[in-house]
Amino acid sequence: MKLRTIKNIKNLSGKRVLLRVDFNVGIKNRKVADGAKIKAALPTINYLLKKNAKVILISHLGRPTESKVKSQKSIKSKVYKVKSQKSVVGKFSLRPIVKNLEKLLGLKVKFINDCIGGKVKNEINKMNNGEVVLLENLRFYKEEMKNSKRFAKNLASFADYYINDAFAVSHRAHSSLVAITDYLPSYSGFLIEKEMKNLSVLFNPNKPYIVLLGGAKLKTKISLIKVLCKKADKILIGGAIANQFLKIQGYEIGKSLIEKNITSMSLRGGDSRRSNLMTIAQDNKIILPKDVIVAKKISGKAEAKKISDVSKNDIILDIGPETTREYAKILKSAKTILWNGPMGIFELKKFSSGSLAMAMAVAAYSRNAFTVCGGGETIAVLNQVKIKNRIDLISTGGGAMLTYLTGEELPGIKPLL
Repeated sequence: MKLRTIKNIKNLSGKRVLLRVDFNVGIKNRKVADGAKIKAALPTINYLLKKNAKVILISHLGRPTESKVKSQKSIKSKVYKVKSQKSVVGKFSLRPIVKNLEKLLGLKVKFINDCIGGKVKNEINKMNNGEVVLLENLRFYKEEMKNSKRFAKNLASFADYYINDAFAVSHRAHSSLVAITDYLPSYSGFLIEKEMKNLSVLFNPNKPYIVLLGGAKLKTKISLIKVLCKKADKILIGGAIANQFLKIQGYEIGKSLIEKNITSMSLRGGDSRRSNLMTIAQDNKIILPKDVIVAKKISGKAEAKKISDVSKNDIILDIGPETTREYAKILKSAKTILWNGPMGIFELKKFSSGSLAMAMAVAAYSRNAFTVCGGGETIAVLNQVKIKNRIDLISTGGGAMLTYLTGEELPGIKPLL
């Protein structure tokens, strides 16, 4: 599978390049809380600037409420202005990213408070070679998420080339990722190239291949677990997804978090999907917690209990010390490690020990293993222990990474092949 990359473009000087990036970052008090995703886009942006191109950045941020989202019909109407952080437009505006981006690039970045229409075109027409503009949140238009060809054609009218460097959302069939490729010569950026090259190693990993899976959403990981059962040597389960497997096997999980739709689906008698989950749960490669950290309520006292001792009033909030030691021992033998999802509510100190211990173990054993970590919460754990530089690949994509590893086609990548 060979990508058409940015390096395949022979002459970029003076060309207008529409660069789809993933600037879906946390914003607090009108400032970027974590600029990792912005930094990840720098190699592609800097390459374009070095080639004397005109760089037009497009991205989404969050999911603006539908009642405030403009429709394609309102292109000619007055655009929303950012009045305050309390307004929906202010909350989801990309404007706060400009200062962070300017600091990283060392040059002025012009912000345009819309992403389509005549005003945007006029501003882009004024651009000089080697300049950068950032357009407003694509999702202020509902057509973006509907993969509207009309919306994509409007975006495409600004540029000579289209570059996709937003791996994290390339599993979505959205206008700025899919439909737009019908209207412009399209290529991948360096980030997508890096992600796919490194993730492809996991299709034929060095053994032992150990997978650490946590988080809350089992539904998004079922397909991946089925694939991993064929490739991995061990799959270590933690977080809320462990609760579902424990429940399926008949253990008491008390008031612990589980996905309601998954629960009703998996526990209904005779349901083929229940049988499917049962089969996965009973695979000898699946390793479940032997003990857990519980509390009667999240604000209450935490204590370690064996799985068999969990009561109806308990809430499972982390893996226990025995499980932590067992998982670390298994990870030590690995030649390849994949980690997605924390082991518990790591944001609270008393329920963070499992996740932090796994982060330290993955980092410690990375000397002898190829390590891949992905997902926003997983990265947040790594940030807490400050060991990101010891991981071979920190994927910017959570859902996109999982989709790619299941062997499914990514809609945003397919047009670049």
